[in-house]
Amino acid sequence: MTITALVRRPGPRLAEGLVTHIERSSVDVELALRQWQAYCDVLRRLGWHVIEVEPADDCPDAVFIEDTCVVRGKTALIARPGAESRSTEPAATKAVLADLGYTIVETVEPATLDGGDVLKIDDRIYVGQGGRSNQGAVTALQQAFGDQGVEVIGVPITKVLHLKSGVTALPDGTVIGYEPLVDGADTYPNFVAVPEESGAHVVVIDDKRVLMADDAPRSADLLVGLGYEVITVSISEFQKLEGCVTCLSVRLRDLGD
Repeated sequence: MTITALVRRPGPRLAEGLVTHIERSSVDVELALRQWQAYCDVLRRLGWHVIEVEPADDCPDAVFIEDTCVVRGKTALIARPGAESRSTEPAATKAVLADLGYTIVETVEPATLDGGDVLKIDDRIYVGQGGRSNQGAVTALQQAFGDQGVEVIGVPITKVLHLKSGVTALPDGTVIGYEPLVDGADTYPNFVAVPEESGAHVVVIDDKRVLMADDAPRSADLLVGLGYEVITVSISEFQKLEGCVTCLSVRLRDLGD
């Protein structure tokens, strides 16, 4: 199965991106562009079809395209960002998804929803509720995907920007996270702690391979010990803006994340 990834080129205002849970540090925009290109190249090398969504140069955070939608099956729920400065970002993603034949559902006021707050594992959808996504996000997800037989579970978050800043899932559904930044690890039926913050962030490539940042070698070793092949990329400039490997793409496949 060919997987399609939607990506968006970082704009010239990237360094102005929002920072909420970490101290601001200087972002090298040129290095960020090279890192983004390398990220896209890795996905292509792994066999993915990469589609570049129209840039949004006036939106510093637009490179974090995962926040613009939630896709499951052939339905795409278009986000309603929790940060006003990001309100125009979803439009271009919506247009591409419509062209690809997805059924489009809108998140409507008063709900706010960022895609980075949504973790899909089999027939469960976890949604973080903190600074960006509110209680209305639960309702929006239920309305969009309820006919697919999923259960939507709200998860309070207080220590990180988005739910997937704290936890992601391995191909077998095991949730991994850096415990000091996880609210309620017992929320997940199968949880494994990793020793580094960025070790908690993986993009699932297939049943045996995951993509993660290159600054978490002990976490990578842990995942190798669990039987996975780990591919790494450098995303240091995006991490300065609370970004991670999942934020930089929207993965389109039949089910899962």
